[in-house]
Amino acid sequence: MTSDGAGTGVSHAGGGLAGGARHVARGVLPPAAAFLALLFLWQAVASAGVMPADVLPSPTRIATAGAAESDALLRNAAPTLIATVTGFTLSVSVALVVATLLDFSRPLRRAVLPLLVVSQTLPMIALAPLVVLWFGFGLLPKVLLVAFVTFFPMVVGLLRGFGSADPDAEHLLRSMGAGRTTVFRMIRLPAAMPSFFSALRISITYAVVGAIFAEYAGAVAGLGVYMQSAKNVFRTDLVLAAVVVSSLVTLLLYAVVTVTERVALPWLRIERGAER
Repeated sequence: MTSDGAGTGVSHAGGGLAGGARHVARGVLPPAAAFLALLFLWQAVASAGVMPADVLPSPTRIATAGAAESDALLRNAAPTLIATVTGFTLSVSVALVVATLLDFSRPLRRAVLPLLVVSQTLPMIALAPLVVLWFGFGLLPKVLLVAFVTFFPMVVGLLRGFGSADPDAEHLLRSMGAGRTTVFRMIRLPAAMPSFFSALRISITYAVVGAIFAEYAGAVAGLGVYMQSAKNVFRTDLVLAAVVVSSLVTLLLYAVVTVTERVALPWLRIERGAER
């Protein structure tokens, strides 16, 4: 009996591992195959000489140039990463406060939410030089632009999450004498977490772009400064190598948000898996 139980346990563990491997394979292999096919096509077109190598460098040339300039790329990636993380942290903090205030006050929500929507119509290409002009070439303008780019999706995600709270659960808690703050803390805030993390995943992909945009407008270091310098001397391969580094930074931050979501909301992954 003990042996059977142990065997069943091992069998379930093996099945779980196999299922996890299949899930990872389904998620990783298709985009990896598409990416390799795209690289192969790009290499073939560049090798065929359809366009001059200085205009369209091959992936192997970009990799070689990037490896030769790895120290400079890493040195410029650090300021971009610091600005991105600082601006994103500021954005998350302010979004939580603002979304909570808007959820508590309907008149305030009716007054402020349209202004937040209008703020998203402002062109970043025109706003970035102005922010640099107002706040200088240091870290502050980059932090503010990252916060500006990522703030709106998080507020909208939180408000949508607050609205998805179970009204019966809220009514039950109120019937037991709970106040509005208790209902918010026990029902509305937990209900908003899935939408909040979805908004985080979207926003973090904008954050690096916002930091690089600010560096393009004016900064002393960063990937945006490096790309502009490389472009000015017609080093397309180095521009694209910097683009690869910025993509890797974005993927790293996206992975951190995803892992944080899995740790903070472990049941959500199970629910999503059951829905598939």
